[in-house]
Amino acid sequence: MSELLPRPQYLDQLVSFRDKDLIKIVTGIRRCGKSTLFDLFEEYLKSQGVEDRQIIRLNLEMPEYHDLQTYMQLYEHIKARLQDDCQNYVFIDEVQTVPEFQRAVDGLYVRKNCDVYITGSNAHILSGDLATLLSGRYVEIKMLPLSFREYIDALGNRSDLLLKYRSYLENSSFPYALELTKKKDIRAYLGGIFDSVILKDIVTRRKFQDVMGLQSVTRFVFDNIGNLTSATSIANTMISGGRKISVHTVENYLDALTESFILYKASRYDAKGKQQLVTGAKYYVSDIGLRYYLLGSKKADMGHILENIVYLELLRRGYEVHVGKVGSAEVDFITIGEDGEEYYQVAYTVEGESDKSGKTTLERELAPLNALRDHYPKFLITMDFTPATSHNGIRQINALDWLLGG
Repeated sequence: MSELLPRPQYLDQLVSFRDKDLIKIVTGIRRCGKSTLFDLFEEYLKSQGVEDRQIIRLNLEMPEYHDLQTYMQLYEHIKARLQDDCQNYVFIDEVQTVPEFQRAVDGLYVRKNCDVYITGSNAHILSGDLATLLSGRYVEIKMLPLSFREYIDALGNRSDLLLKYRSYLENSSFPYALELTKKKDIRAYLGGIFDSVILKDIVTRRKFQDVMGLQSVTRFVFDNIGNLTSATSIANTMISGGRKISVHTVENYLDALTESFILYKASRYDAKGKQQLVTGAKYYVSDIGLRYYLLGSKKADMGHILENIVYLELLRRGYEVHVGKVGSAEVDFITIGEDGEEYYQVAYTVEGESDKSGKTTLERELAPLNALRDHYPKFLITMDFTPATSHNGIRQINALDWLLGG
């Protein structure tokens, strides 16, 4: 496992944007593999004849770069290392640690012989007044931890897929977790990631005073992945439990958690009106291992966990993903892509008994999809090991087959 894990989905994007007149910005939660992606791209560049002197690499979280406190210091440090007679490839990891870094990046971008690549662990780097400096000048590559397919490929075989799926959930999809074999080491590693995100990326930058309150909101959302949630409902639940907290504070916490990529927000979308709705949303965690770390295995809801996994996979496949509203019913996901919309319903199993109304689990899961009268593709994703089948045009697919086929 000591060799670099190939991440072709992301590497291919860097290769395609090489030497294009754009700043390449790789964003994603800490430890998802952004720096390793740069390692892979460096290997590619050298295989294409690029020399070491043409590559300038900085990780701004390393102690040797802590004296670069301003954007001008960062710019001058890199400028002094540029080669005049060739193309320069500049890589800056965790660029958000330098205030007003956008000014330095923009200064490098306008130079004729600089191809600039940066990473950031917080979406805030692409918002605010200063970020308008880079508007129209960058492409964002959104990175996630390992997909199930990447995880299986790293292990080297596709036997015992159910056991490997459970390991993927409990032991994390962060790449380095594959190097660890002991549960206590994996837990310590995940704890380090969680603390870094909460304390370094959120509390320090946002200057939140109530760390326990932030952690309580985080636990609540982790425990309610796949449920419609709002800042108001979270605040009311916490107040009823004895904690004083305002809706505004919860909103700030949720914004910070999504900015740091530990959470993703799926807004509701009216399938008939073809418009995004303001009220209600679902949240999903970037790595289920973090959820196990924070809540333990007793909190496992395998249906919502599968829904979380499918949501992240849809993001990886380049879709815009929403929670679907069909009248009074709900479709788990409506995706918008190059070829239009697609609809996804996710259930751990549809082999349950009929309910009091006489409807089977399968009928209940199909009902929202059947209510849609257009001809966009419709899918039912389950963990049932039944042959791929179609229900009035709705394709039922085993989740592991679907995950490995992406």
